[in-house]
Amino acid sequence: MDKSKQFIISIGREYGSGGHLIAEKIAKKFNVTLYDSNLLDIIASEKNVEPQDLKAYDEIPKVHFFSRKVNGQSSSLQENVANMQFDYLRARAAEGKSFVVVGRCAEEILKDYQCLISIFILGDKEAKIERISKIHKLNSEDAWDKIERENIRRKQYHNYYCKGKWGDSRNYDLSINDSILGIDATTDILEAYIQRRIDNM
Repeated sequence: MDKSKQFIISIGREYGSGGHLIAEKIAKKFNVTLYDSNLLDIIASEKNVEPQDLKAYDEIPKVHFFSRKVNGQSSSLQENVANMQFDYLRARAAEGKSFVVVGRCAEEILKDYQCLISIFILGDKEAKIERISKIHKLNSEDAWDKIERENIRRKQYHNYYCKGKWGDSRNYDLSINDSILGIDATTDILEAYIQRRIDNM
């Protein structure tokens, strides 16, 4: 791989699909930084605030009833936290950095970069229930309720900031169901796809 080439890999995912694990594997394979909730640790350090003060509003839909703009500045903590992350990602992209980013509307906010590779990972219901049940020690019904709530939250958050709809395959370069072949085989397929894209840049 030509290390002089910039590439940005955006990974959207359904809750419970294992998309975050795949993102970790891809970042390790290509030896680049993975940005997810750790973005707020970085931003909090730069702004000298507690990370948890920001993480409480991470990827949370804006509450319109309690927010307004004053002198062009939003009073919405959710919106301000989102924009801090968007600005950070735009700055790293403008510097020519290569990285993997999970969620955070990256396929929209970085769409002007030709080096962007956007992926959406989904999964079958039963596979997602099994994964979330094991992780959070929940029964199947409670696991599915959690999955639905988290996906609604992600959809609302994404669709507020993006023109394209969350999970709509037309808004991504590639959408893939990782329940078909499993995490490792899906990762292998995505790595080969990403490598071919990088080679053709």
